[in-house]
Amino acid sequence: MCRWLAYSGTPILLDSILYRPAHSLIDQSLHARMGVETTNGDGFGVGWYGEGNGTPAVLREIGPAWSNRNLREIADHVRSHLFFAHIRASTGSAVQQTNCHPFRHGPWMWMHNGAIEEFDRVRRDLLLAVDPELFPHIEGSTDSETMFYLALTLGLEEDPPAAVARMAGLVERTGRAHGVKHPLQMTVAVTDGESLWAFRYSSLRRSRSLFYSTRVDTLRSLHPDLEFLRGVDEGTRLIVSEPLGDMPGAWNAVPESTYGVVRPGGQEDEMHAFVPV
Repeated sequence: MCRWLAYSGTPILLDSILYRPAHSLIDQSLHARMGVETTNGDGFGVGWYGEGNGTPAVLREIGPAWSNRNLREIADHVRSHLFFAHIRASTGSAVQQTNCHPFRHGPWMWMHNGAIEEFDRVRRDLLLAVDPELFPHIEGSTDSETMFYLALTLGLEEDPPAAVARMAGLVERTGRAHGVKHPLQMTVAVTDGESLWAFRYSSLRRSRSLFYSTRVDTLRSLHPDLEFLRGVDEGTRLIVSEPLGDMPGAWNAVPESTYGVVRPGGQEDEMHAFVPV
């Protein structure tokens, strides 16, 4: 499968999260502990929002993240308040740039870990359900990008949780109509550049791992020696496929069949049950 992280909060250099932690996403590209594969070397992507620009910039490459000089270069110079990073282990689709996450449409970004089971059997039906006006924007061949454009078709821009629930329900109905017993496995992050939504769900009810960071004020009391925590505000949050280190009390597992919302400006986070429609 894949590994990913989403950051929202005080603007920081990408390097602070991508490279510096003990078990950073770059380390996970070689030494993942909780994924299906230990190595995630089938491409990577980073997407971030800049000052005064509502459309995210995206860098995607087909090589492994651990040796990419362009990623190392931008990580030392790009500062952002909201960014996604994803390292890919293909579940069958081609290793090509258009299949690397995150995916972008207007101000929206999307990334996914998991799979639509037996995607080759249901792909045609699912693609036909995409809004004809959105269909030309699909560039790759992954189940992940198909899920994104289905969610856009089903109202992502108006109500993200409801749209993702309708997308998941459509995938499950379509899969079962083709004899697929457990059609969907997903952890998904999606953002409009302000709020951030993260989903953990699978038809089998044994979803891939997903964690969120403890509140900054609690982390400061637990780890007063960490310099990084002195420079970020209380609304800073990280959502990750697996923890970036072994700090006690720093990481909390997202419950099965749940989605969470991180709002801008330190507003109270939300967590709700996730049920496909």
